[in-house]
Amino acid sequence: MAVLSNDQVDAALPNLPGWERAAGALRRSVKFPTFLDGIDAVRRVAEFAEEKDHHPDIDIRWRTVTFALVTHAAGGITEKDVQMAEEINRILSD
Repeated sequence: MAVLSNDQVDAALPNLPGWERAAGALRRSVKFPTFLDGIDAVRRVAEFAEEKDHHPDIDIRWRTVTFALVTHAAGGITEKDVQMAEEINRILSD
């Protein structure tokens, strides 16, 4: 899968509420009402990621969870990452 150009990533970001490009990845941090709410969100994202065999980097800091997406095998952000960001947004809105 091809790495997206900066222009392609910039064009995708307006359709990815809460996401930004940082350190070569798509990133979104979410603060949950409780620690367990954050853990539940991680579980739901992890189940979907496992189905798709595309796994975000996940950092948990008490109630704040940060998701980072980059296709390591391709060496950058790909369409697969954009699609996963869309799905994470959908999962978090459920």
